[in-house]
Amino acid sequence: MVEDTLVGDVKVPPLVAKRSKKEQDPSRRVIDATSIYLKEIGYAPLLSAEEEILYTRQLNDGCERSRHRMIESNLRLVVKISRRYINRGLDLLDLIEEGNIGLMRAVEKFDPELGYRFSTYATWWIRQTIERAIMNQTRTIRLPVHVVKELNVYLRASRKLAQRLDHDPTPEEIAVEVNKPIKDVLKILSLSERITSIDAPVADQEKSLVDTVADKNKLGPDTEVETDDLSCVLVGWLQQLPEKQREVLVRRFGLMHHQEETLEQIGLEIGLTRERVRQIQVDGLRRLRDMLHRHGLNSDDLFKELFSQ
Repeated sequence: MVEDTLVGDVKVPPLVAKRSKKEQDPSRRVIDATSIYLKEIGYAPLLSAEEEILYTRQLNDGCERSRHRMIESNLRLVVKISRRYINRGLDLLDLIEEGNIGLMRAVEKFDPELGYRFSTYATWWIRQTIERAIMNQTRTIRLPVHVVKELNVYLRASRKLAQRLDHDPTPEEIAVEVNKPIKDVLKILSLSERITSIDAPVADQEKSLVDTVADKNKLGPDTEVETDDLSCVLVGWLQQLPEKQREVLVRRFGLMHHQEETLEQIGLEIGLTRERVRQIQVDGLRRLRDMLHRHGLNSDDLFKELFSQ
């Protein structure tokens, strides 16, 4: 059943009595709610590059209206990206809501002085929040539908609180947010741990997870950096590169939601020879590796992980 409040505070009228069978179809109600939402957000005009800079500066000075304007003007971007994740375990409206959380995060973090348009930067945050939500849907042990729904409410509240509080919320904070007893929240959240079959194959390798289990007698790495953190770091470092190097790497490796392109394709786009593009790529990668090494990270593992996205 579609709730009466959707992302963007779009109100959906309550169902009335004596509907036809066609109107009682839940999928039709979702489509109707989606249509209402898309119609509502369609009135907000897009911002120019100059307006993005202006509103971001005003936002940094505490202007809430500018923040709202940045979000409102990019809601259609969230819908566009969300459509690519249909049939992955979440309804379109749920995907949009998750994407909107990422959009709000991008508005808070965006720095127009680094040379990228906001949509390019926001795309990464939107994809990250959507993919994380989908990941929470994929579990080896299936849960009852009503439990999954309740769990998703808590997880969504957790992500919203994390965006608002700038730290991972405690179960107590989640319980206050959803107005539920703490014992109920703890019980349901305990089901959010992802369980993977030990015989599951490891991506891109001819072995299963059991073959990769660490020997308890051996010491693990001193520092563990999660992929989400590495991706965020990479986005920041890319923005520190010269514009030409940044553009070549983004296009070449399909980063920040770009399609992967060959050296020839990039050369045609930016008016350079294939060899010159290759040189720029080498120089850009060298700079990134230097940044990684200065922070004590392994460049080979990082690039293997991020460029396989």
